[in-house]
Amino acid sequence: MLSNLDLIREFVQNSIQKKEVLLSNHSLTAQTVYNTNQLTAKSEGVIATVQLSNTLSEFLIYRKSSQWELINEALAEYGYLLKGEVDSRGFYQCQYCKVPKGYQMHCTKSVLLWRAWWKYRKYNLIPGIPLELLIRTRDSWYPIRDLIISNGLLYIKTLGSEISLDSDDLVTWLSKIDD
Repeated sequence: MLSNLDLIREFVQNSIQKKEVLLSNHSLTAQTVYNTNQLTAKSEGVIATVQLSNTLSEFLIYRKSSQWELINEALAEYGYLLKGEVDSRGFYQCQYCKVPKGYQMHCTKSVLLWRAWWKYRKYNLIPGIPLELLIRTRDSWYPIRDLIISNGLLYIKTLGSEISLDSDDLVTWLSKIDD
C-alpha cells in the first residue's frame, strides 16, 4: 500500500504529465473527474486539484488540509511553488517555477530553514554574497545573508529586505546541491 507521500507524488507526477490517475490508500484517493485530477482526503474532501486541459499545470491546494506539508513537499520536488493569495474557497494556487541549476527546492516550515542555516552559516564568514541558501520573495530568488530567531519569529535578511515568519509558516527556499 502506498504511503500518503508516495500517493501524493504519484498524483503530482501524473498530473504534470497530463495523465489520468486512480490511486487510493487508507486516507487519500486520487482520481480523474471531468478532465480534472483530484486528490481527496477521506476525512476532509477535495484537498488538491489540477485541470488536465490547461497547457501549464496549475495545482490548487486547500490551505487547511492535514496533508498540506506533504503536498507542498511533493510539489517542490517537481519545481512547483505557492503563488498569490488564498482564493474564496480556501485554496492556494501552485505554479511551476524554474529552479536555478545546482539547487534543490524545499517548501517547509520556516524552522527547518533555520536548521539548514546552521549547516550553511559558515559560508557567511567568507567574503562576498553567500549563495548556499536562497529564498523566494518578490518573484525572485535572493541569497540569505542572515537568520535570527526572536520571540518565536524568524527574521530572514536578504540583499534587499527583511522577511519575518512565524516558526510554523511555510517558506519556499533553495539549497545548493553538494557536488
